[in-house]
Amino acid sequence: MDNVTPLGGDVYEIDTRMAGYSGITAGYLILGDRPCLVETGTSTSAPVVRDALTSLGVGPNDLATVVVTHIHLDHAGGVGDIAGHYPSAEIVVHEKGARHLADPSRLMASARMVWGDQLDRLFGRLAPTDAARIRTLGDTGSIDLGGGRTLSGHHSPGHAKHHVGLLDSFTGDLYVGDAAGVYLPETGDLRPATPPPDFDLQTALNSVALFGELGPQRLLFSHYGPVTDVAATLERSAEELRIWVDLTTQAHTAGMDLDHAVAMVRDRTRERYAALSAENEETAERFELLSGAPSNVAGIMHWLERTHPDAT
Repeated sequence: MDNVTPLGGDVYEIDTRMAGYSGITAGYLILGDRPCLVETGTSTSAPVVRDALTSLGVGPNDLATVVVTHIHLDHAGGVGDIAGHYPSAEIVVHEKGARHLADPSRLMASARMVWGDQLDRLFGRLAPTDAARIRTLGDTGSIDLGGGRTLSGHHSPGHAKHHVGLLDSFTGDLYVGDAAGVYLPETGDLRPATPPPDFDLQTALNSVALFGELGPQRLLFSHYGPVTDVAATLERSAEELRIWVDLTTQAHTAGMDLDHAVAMVRDRTRERYAALSAENEETAERFELLSGAPSNVAGIMHWLERTHPDAT
């Protein structure tokens, strides 16, 4: 299939074709003795992911595990649908996100407030998962991939309180979710993902530092794809976080409202990203959807208002 890319080590990247786009959200199949799907993509992507698994020889009773880095709908919106199609699969998530997979009503209501009429087109609806099938990870935890191979979970909040990074003991691949930001392979751009309500700068920087300490051989971004220059990429991730926070802090201190803060930060960061040049309109659209300035600035402003209430 044209949306499946072998990455070596029995790892396959699956383009989930979120909202019909290519190269926007990746799921990954680790095809070992106990096949494991990392990230399901959205609910509307579930048929695409299912077809990809079928093409790789994974039938309804073959998938052992589904694990998500966090429960945001572009990563975990398809969990309920995928769980229904693969009845033998255990569903693994951080303990702080588990209840939202079992009962998605609050999560969906919150997403509706943020996305409005775009919710159905972009994400679809997260179906509930039987709580008995959900296994939780704490600060650490391990997933058995068979043959002595494991996927170890490492709590990495900052982007979201329930975020985990996942390290493959065989390949050294680290599944970074959104904790290291959003990467565009076409341009090499990396931009932070700092949405409300959970963003916290020091926690996010600590998570990036933890990723470096784990010594991965490769970073596998959910948005989007593999990166082998690990040290430089994580350094850039931390730099991007600081730049966006510094600029948003300036706007906050100046008493700007959200719209004016977004405009200022967008203008002052534009030249950092090749994706935002005029000849890359479609790429820019994808970049904004994944790591939009309004969402990023709103998340940082929310953090500033919580931690620096008297700054203005």
